[in-house]
Amino acid sequence: MTSESTAAVTPAGNPAPGNPASEGTRSGGRRGEAIPPGLLDDGERLTRDQLRELQLDRLRATLHHAYENVELYRRKFQDAGVRPDDCRSLADLSRFPFTTKADLRDTYPFGMFAVPMADVRRIHASSGTTGRPTVVGYTDNDLSMWADLIARSIRAAGGRPGHKVHISYGYGLFTGGLGAHYGAERAGCTVIPASGGMTARQVQIIQDFRPEIIMITPSYMLTLLDEFEKQGIDPRTSSLKVGIFGAEPWTEEMRREIEERAGIHAVDIYGLSEVIGPGVAQECVETKDGLHVWEDQFFPEVVDPLADTVLPDGEEGELVFTSLTKEALPVIRYRTRDLTRLLPGTARPAFRRIEKITGRCDDMIILRGVNVFPSQLEEIVLRTAGVAPHFRIELTRKGRMDHMTVLVEARPQAGPEQREAAARTIAQAVKDGVGITVEVRIVAPETLERSLGKIRRVKDLRRP
Repeated sequence: MTSESTAAVTPAGNPAPGNPASEGTRSGGRRGEAIPPGLLDDGERLTRDQLRELQLDRLRATLHHAYENVELYRRKFQDAGVRPDDCRSLADLSRFPFTTKADLRDTYPFGMFAVPMADVRRIHASSGTTGRPTVVGYTDNDLSMWADLIARSIRAAGGRPGHKVHISYGYGLFTGGLGAHYGAERAGCTVIPASGGMTARQVQIIQDFRPEIIMITPSYMLTLLDEFEKQGIDPRTSSLKVGIFGAEPWTEEMRREIEERAGIHAVDIYGLSEVIGPGVAQECVETKDGLHVWEDQFFPEVVDPLADTVLPDGEEGELVFTSLTKEALPVIRYRTRDLTRLLPGTARPAFRRIEKITGRCDDMIILRGVNVFPSQLEEIVLRTAGVAPHFRIELTRKGRMDHMTVLVEARPQAGPEQREAAARTIAQAVKDGVGITVEVRIVAPETLERSLGKIRRVKDLRRP
């Protein structure tokens, strides 16, 4: 193995002297070393013109595959008055209908699969906390492509063959753990499948096994850093050089805190199970200026969430993806509900970038990596004695962490003891049923604002 292939990324806290790539970036962190040209794969070597030609060929094949093998797509195409052969340019994709999460739920469990079940090698699914889960399947080729993209993402983050990768994403039906696992192996890395939980033990494993890379949610990374310090260990002395953070939004302020406390490069990874899982887009360590979309496998659009029209690059809207090579579950214009904008490529010039996700255009709240819906809290409030069916969710920050307060109106006849009991009951039910810790405050009757139209349950106070 050559020294080029095993070159490690210099930790953010210890920039390589004389290396111009170590200077500060727009994000506030230091740059990492660019990937050696010899480690770029064929997709990363494409020019923009070559990429667009490849995209059109793959898009036309995917439209035919979906139309011929998925009843829902055949019906939706016919209702929209389009057929696969009507796609003669990439711009023609805008004539085709969207796919939504509801489509996957309505066809539960396997109605969106485009291959016989005998060809499906793995199944993943969402938690299904608000109804039927969304189920996704993978053929051998899908799994191989997914592993290639995670491997590409790890290299873009600064990982190299021979590095050890500590994976703290959850394993199971969630796509994070296994997706990262097989991708790290494909990258020539050694996998440490730690999963989540047992924080003190994870610190010990990091100290003993000395991984260079950690793949983890940013909020759990903060918990790990707290545990390091609780044990009297300076996290900057650990072996870690790179953190690849996904599964929840995180700010530039959090990036700076993680890099300063841990002495590592902190980079973003993006994905969602309906498209494939993690590895749809990745931030490059040498620029840290947004996530390059792996456009040889996924065609991105940004649309106006109200008008449903395609927006030009640079304008903010809802992110939409079409898969280009997936076999088991092709997705055509899948609406992610994530808000961002498309920008020109930098570290990987052929691939456009998306900015960090700024929010969602539906009512889902992502709190410390957990998807929360107001309807889940409504169910709990409605079955709790002593409170009225009027509540509001307030999102704030306490220190570096997001914090949720649930304000619930008491019934007029509820005394102090019953109100205190109701607060405890709601908080425990949210922790047990949703998986998050919230603050519950019981307020006086008739104090919360009433809605005259569509009710707005959430008040986000995290931004100025």
